[in-house]
Amino acid sequence: MPSFKSALPRSVARANEKMIQCGSTSMTRRSVVAGLAVAAAPVSPLATADSARAQTTQTAPEKSLYERLGGVFAIAAVVDYFSDAVVKNPVVGQKSKNPQLREWHTKNLGRLPGLKFMRTLWVCSVSGGPFQYTATRPGKTTLGLEEAHRDLRISPAEFDEVAAELGRTLDFFKVPQREKAEVLSAFAAHKGEVTAGYVAAKPR
Repeated sequence: MPSFKSALPRSVARANEKMIQCGSTSMTRRSVVAGLAVAAAPVSPLATADSARAQTTQTAPEKSLYERLGGVFAIAAVVDYFSDAVVKNPVVGQKSKNPQLREWHTKNLGRLPGLKFMRTLWVCSVSGGPFQYTATRPGKTTLGLEEAHRDLRISPAEFDEVAAELGRTLDFFKVPQREKAEVLSAFAAHKGEVTAGYVAAKPR
């Protein structure tokens, strides 16, 4: 079996021999070999892994709400369930006291699949996903909802009931509290737009 010395590069071995031959009192052959062994020793794999993990933790960007919700298929499932629940909701659905909402949810259900598609695109877009929402009746902003809801004359209380229905849907799908709060917050940010028709129609 070759010795540690024979495994060293020849130049290093020759240097060692010269130092020994010169009668150096400050450095022995054993100390030179030990020093080289320490210098050549690899970094502990565990330490390297810990360092890489710490660097990844510091530099990895946080996932978007879209990603945390599970992407387009999970969002589409939530929207599908939510949309059907709104139709049956006594405050904003087929038995609503609001004649516009009642009519839409009884006479326009042929458009519901398209509405589900548009709602899915809207949630994907507002949550940071890669899909672009384009309104059939554009509002003042890309995600503006005032024109799409103006004729329905949705009151603030009716908006709140739709938001509550959305909250119940998110609970049904066991969406974590953080993501649920973010979805509801994104929806609530458009309350003024959705209720614009009601405000405009109020008697003065």
